[in-house]
Amino acid sequence: MSSNETPRGPVDSSRVPRYAGPATFARLPRLDEVGRADVAVVGVPFDSGVSYRPGARFGGNAIREASRLLRPYNPAQDASPFALAQVADGGDIAVNPFDIHEAVETIEAAADELLGTGARLMTLGGDHTIALPLLRSVAKKHGPVALLHFDAHLDTWDTYFGAEYTHGTPFRRAVEEGILDTSALSHVGTRGPLYGKQDLTDDAKMGFGIVTSADVMRRGVDEVADQLRQRIGDRPLYISIDIDCLDPAHAPGTGTPEAGGMTSRELLEILRGLASCTLVSADVVEVAPAYDHAEITSVAASHTAYELTTIMSRQIAEARAK
Repeated sequence: MSSNETPRGPVDSSRVPRYAGPATFARLPRLDEVGRADVAVVGVPFDSGVSYRPGARFGGNAIREASRLLRPYNPAQDASPFALAQVADGGDIAVNPFDIHEAVETIEAAADELLGTGARLMTLGGDHTIALPLLRSVAKKHGPVALLHFDAHLDTWDTYFGAEYTHGTPFRRAVEEGILDTSALSHVGTRGPLYGKQDLTDDAKMGFGIVTSADVMRRGVDEVADQLRQRIGDRPLYISIDIDCLDPAHAPGTGTPEAGGMTSRELLEILRGLASCTLVSADVVEVAPAYDHAEITSVAASHTAYELTTIMSRQIAEARAK
């Protein structure tokens, strides 16, 4: 598809019931059906980096199933994302579940290829280990990027059992590799016990600011979004969302749940408040459907990916109109 062609959107739900047919994200066309995409939604079925409950390898397809109910018009952002830009489901990046180093290399190579076509990535995990190779790939294209990391946990620990690549270490590795803009790093939604106060000291030395889930509750989403916008400025931005940033009441299906988290409404409203930021790619990770109930977690994750996709589609359309 050339850049001036009308994007191909979702299957018409007035002709084909939402529960019928293949479960691509939002019932969008596959990437091989349209040839190219402005936003490629890709899954990474990998959870060999988890430290507690496994199962996030099934997260991408659970999110796709829950996304069947998404509709073409997003009233919160006053946009029809699938008409503004070509969004397509790029399938899964198949990675080695027994070799983390090889898996990280495979993800990076696949992301390089997709970004090389001009697409932005909306990645569905998988565990948070996958954020490191995705950030490496994005930084090759944009240079060091600003990062908003929504998570109950810091994910800036050094190693687990001597392993440097796990779901608790990606952002320390990213800082060490110089692929993040350390003047524009923030965690959002953090809470819960830590190994020690040194965890916070080390995290601050890397350049991260922290907005806890309690901060969101006390200060409100508008003030938090404004603070984040000011910190990001006009830098290229990558957003990485661990679904456990939500309270277990809103996301029980995840590997390392922590009490006292954000509501799904708070997460979605903060993301909508970031619509003016230059979002170059994003991920939603750590959905573990085996622990889910009535698709609560998958629904929250699908709507989160929808808001991120809408932001990217709007920005692509605005850039083309200039």
